[in-house]
Amino acid sequence: MSDTTMPATGANAGDEQELVSYELAFHILPTVAEGEVMGVFDVLKNKLTKQGGHAFAEEAPKRFDLAYEIVKHLEGKNRKFGSAYFGWVRFHAESGSLPALEEELRETKELLRFMLIKLTKAEEQNPFRFHDSIVSKKVRVIEEDASGAEAEEKEKEAGEEGDASEPEEATADNGSSAE
Repeated sequence: MSDTTMPATGANAGDEQELVSYELAFHILPTVAEGEVMGVFDVLKNKLTKQGGHAFAEEAPKRFDLAYEIVKHLEGKNRKFGSAYFGWVRFHAESGSLPALEEELRETKELLRFMLIKLTKAEEQNPFRFHDSIVSKKVRVIEEDASGAEAEEKEKEAGEEGDASEPEEATADNGSSAE
């Protein structure tokens, strides 16, 4: 055997961490004025960039009703919130930068909640557009008259009154979830 060693397969193989894909999903407090929500969203994206992240997809926050009330301790009191602005941003970053990013997010007073998740390759390539999905979901509403008989059947779009030209029947056991 020779005393020579084989070269490493990649230059700087141990010096550089690989970029990983993440998603930051968040709820902004409903007490934030609607005109200021995009400013809060920009602040969150700036915090990602400051920690070395590079955003590649996003869904701007929009207000919607929560499935259940969330309690947050603010200004010395526990407050309940039934709605919030929900949005997300996907980004590439080194895994070592996440603890500092999480700390900065915890200190952001406009956030009700946030969640950082690591994305699989399939999730990275096919982002789920939450706001588009709840607008297109239709729900059947059956109204009863005073005697309890079914008087009229209507269809309503989730979150707003709207066009009922393409009915979809919603069932409790269809396995889909709006959140």
